[in-house]
Amino acid sequence: MGVFEQLATFIERIPGLLLDSGELGIIYAIMALGVFISFRTLNTPDLTVDGSFALGAAFSAVLAVNGHPVFGLIIAFLAGSAAGCITSLINVRMGINPLLASILVMLGLYSVNLRVMGKQPNIPINKPAETIYSLFKADSLAEYGELVLSIIILSAILISLYLFLKTRFGFVLRATGDNENMVRASGVNTDITKLIGLALANGLTALSGGMIAQFQRFSDVQMGTGMVVIGLSSVIIGEVVFGTRPLFRRLIAVVLGSVLYRFIISIAYEVGLEASDLKLVSAVIVGIALSAPKIGGGLAKLKSRFSTGEKAGEQDA
Repeated sequence: MGVFEQLATFIERIPGLLLDSGELGIIYAIMALGVFISFRTLNTPDLTVDGSFALGAAFSAVLAVNGHPVFGLIIAFLAGSAAGCITSLINVRMGINPLLASILVMLGLYSVNLRVMGKQPNIPINKPAETIYSLFKADSLAEYGELVLSIIILSAILISLYLFLKTRFGFVLRATGDNENMVRASGVNTDITKLIGLALANGLTALSGGMIAQFQRFSDVQMGTGMVVIGLSSVIIGEVVFGTRPLFRRLIAVVLGSVLYRFIISIAYEVGLEASDLKLVSAVIVGIALSAPKIGGGLAKLKSRFSTGEKAGEQDA
């Protein structure tokens, strides 16, 4: 097959890639919002994400197999919130560095997840077991039913999170990440603030894991590996490409960053990269996104230098 034929085939595949990227990207966007709360809002490195994502998937899959898919997502959110609380308590009450505290909880959750899944490394959600996606079926939506349901859930979470962050406690939460000492000086118990923030962040992460488990119809104890990298990639890409001000635009940017990240990964698979190369692709994406301001500044200086040189040449002429 020639180059033009390959290009034509790739262009024909773009609508399908966009649909697949949209379906997965929107579900992963919920996890990215959780990472945004911990890493950006609270300014806390939280690796509990890897464990809480798999925890949510485990509870969701087990309850879906037993006929309770909706209840499975609720329990997934609550279980993830509990994991975030434990991380916060280890950090605050035991005086352990927040990064180390999150690593300890992440390691412990591996065993917990195996217990939840009945000591099995994976659980398939075979038919006739229902998921939230099989319950939400409309003939008029055809193959877009899963995408529509995910958008509805994400929209509800996005609006609720925006309204929460605009409340008085939400402002305190955001201020804690900017300057914890100042917030403490104002008489606010930042320990409670961080506990609620990490609980919310990991609750959203676990909810995302629960939705992924029902979307793909299986849960695996290893499926949380690398989630913190995916979440950070989505946040960084969204901020660089779509901006950070005002707050609602920043939240939308995180969502769009997640979809764009999944689209980039889909293109990487399409051009022939293997699944084993995913981590390398993710690292390259994050590196480029992080260095974008530096690259942009360098290009601006280069442009300014050339424009200055052209003006000088015109004056000499």
